[in-house]
Amino acid sequence: MTQLPGQTSLPATETIKVNAPFAMPGITVPDFSQATGFDIRDFGAVAQDKSANDSALRSAIAAANRAGAGTVIIPPGEWLCGPIHLRSNVNLHLTAGATLLFSENPSDYLPAVKTSWEGMECYNYSPLIYAYECSNVAISGKGTLRAKLDIWQDWYARPKAHMDAIASLYHMASKDIAVEERQMAYEGANLRPHFIQFNRCQHVLVEGIHIQDSPFWVLHPYMCRDVVLRHVSVSAHGHNNDGVDPEMTQNMLIEHCTFDQGDDAIAVKAGRNQDAWRLHTPCRNIVMRHCRIKRAHQLLAIGSELSGGIENIWVHDCHFDGGEAFTSDEHKYRGTGNIVFIKTNERRGGFVRNIIVERVNADTIGGGVLAIDTDVLYQWRTLVPTYERRLTAIENIQIADITVNNAAFVSQISGQAELPVNGVQLSNLVVSALSGDAFLHEHVNDVRIE
Repeated sequence: MTQLPGQTSLPATETIKVNAPFAMPGITVPDFSQATGFDIRDFGAVAQDKSANDSALRSAIAAANRAGAGTVIIPPGEWLCGPIHLRSNVNLHLTAGATLLFSENPSDYLPAVKTSWEGMECYNYSPLIYAYECSNVAISGKGTLRAKLDIWQDWYARPKAHMDAIASLYHMASKDIAVEERQMAYEGANLRPHFIQFNRCQHVLVEGIHIQDSPFWVLHPYMCRDVVLRHVSVSAHGHNNDGVDPEMTQNMLIEHCTFDQGDDAIAVKAGRNQDAWRLHTPCRNIVMRHCRIKRAHQLLAIGSELSGGIENIWVHDCHFDGGEAFTSDEHKYRGTGNIVFIKTNERRGGFVRNIIVERVNADTIGGGVLAIDTDVLYQWRTLVPTYERRLTAIENIQIADITVNNAAFVSQISGQAELPVNGVQLSNLVVSALSGDAFLHEHVNDVRIE
């Protein structure tokens, strides 16, 4: 990046080497330890004065960016605010005892920004924290980010107006309507924003913070490169509250994090259908290690938005307390709480390969160690048609050294007759008590159980 006149030096960097079972580039993230600090109180912040805090945050972020490498300091106390738009070479730092409390008013998150919703690009309400095309950006500290859910939780419901809105977005994406024309922040559409979205960013660090409650997905690195999440804790039990959703992102490390979720702990994605085929960006080289999942539907979910392709995912040395069991006519598995769940359907295309999960233990889970389903469509099955049929190639899935106290099954695989799952290796899987059949495999080649 070119240094502008009057700027100080750019932030120092740290390159993390991961000795993965596939070719993994070093991950370079910023180091703001020597950067100039910009306390929001010096820019007029007043604890519960949202207007003053919004202005102070914008000014402090601009000053830190102009400095070339700056840390915006959130001091102890609860600071009410609206959306925060980060810039390159800026670290948002929450000191111990600091809380940024984000407004529940949807109008505060306008004007709409270029974002995405469930794998489709659009203009929608701004994420609560948003970075677009930034380099060297961080969120750090021992403080808390918390979302007020008063209005957002009312939007969990899916009335006809909302279903019509997401169907409209699906049709626009399928017909390659320009993203600028996909304006979704209108009354009744109720497409909830992400908590944190890094959109087309590189060299991203999130470290130390606690995140509580979220309108939608919590941490969403979208089309990013070189991302590290470490020592982050998340507690968000709302609808679609995945912990982290790397989407079309490459070279990412998640370590020493704690997830307590209303949905999946980590859901690796690569865009939906025609939009992802247009963007043509696989999600690859994602490592998750030494994490605890207190509660989630899945420890690791792959898809169902995976049309750009997903490869080289390594999860190891994690603990899963357990999942929440439920029944649904949509699933053959009759439950959630899988350690690994790979899901796709006839509209996705793409590929899934080189998924390696090892040294994971769990207490009681509602599903099993591995579930693969190639016919997961949720509400989309009857809501919208299939514009183009493309099956997903799934191959080289390795699961080893897993210990579970109670589960419904060990492995259930439902492949496509036209394109079977190919190459599944299950080694040293110990499940003490099963409530159903251990294995149920359909349309899968080369399964090795050791």
